Amino acid sequence: MADANVRPARHQEAGEVARIQRASWGRAGSAVVPASVLDRLVSDEVVSRWAATIEAPPTPGHHVLIAREQETIVGMVAFGPAEDGDAALENGPSGVAAGESDVSPTGEIATLLVEPRWGRRGHGSRLLAATVDIARADGVAQLITWVPENDISARTFFGSAGWQEAGWIRTLDADGTPLREVCLHTSILEADSTVAQDPIPGRAT
Repeated sequence: MADANVRPARHQEAGEVARIQRASWGRAGSAVVPASVLDRLVSDEVVSRWAATIEAPPTPGHHVLIAREQETIVGMVAFGPAEDGDAALENGPSGVAAGESDVSPTGEIATLLVEPRWGRRGHGSRLLAATVDIARADGVAQLITWVPENDISARTFFGSAGWQEAGWIRTLDADGTPLREVCLHTSILEADSTVAQDPIPGRAT
């Protein structure tokens, strides 16, 4: 596609990142993201947090990238080192916590989103490919991500890119509403790692 690219986000683009998050999660519906959570996604506080994350990431391994079509920001991804094990995990492999691996270190995609009206144009694939390239450069051996259990769109997107379920499930408290998430993972050691070619519009993760 002509004039489509992925690059690191700039702090002044935090409002666009928050807007894409709100639009994408809103498209997914309240069954995936509670309405009370959606209402806060474009607040000044959320925009400020994104700006701080972009300008002063917690570690050198934390990154926020944006996808653009011409001059329009159409998608985003945030990723970094995987968090330690979660006490709320269920059904995981015995003795292994999320974020741990026998092929360390592990990176985690916190969120990967394409604004719904810009779906099916390859932006999700470019974001995922850029994430893999940067994570490899950071010395990461595998990536994980958590997606809502009932978010078929996200699970299809990552599944078509070769990601598999890790066997971990966690339950979050989303404004008093239990939100069950499943963990997906993929190795990025192989030189022929692939990404999806035709991403699902809207919430890609």
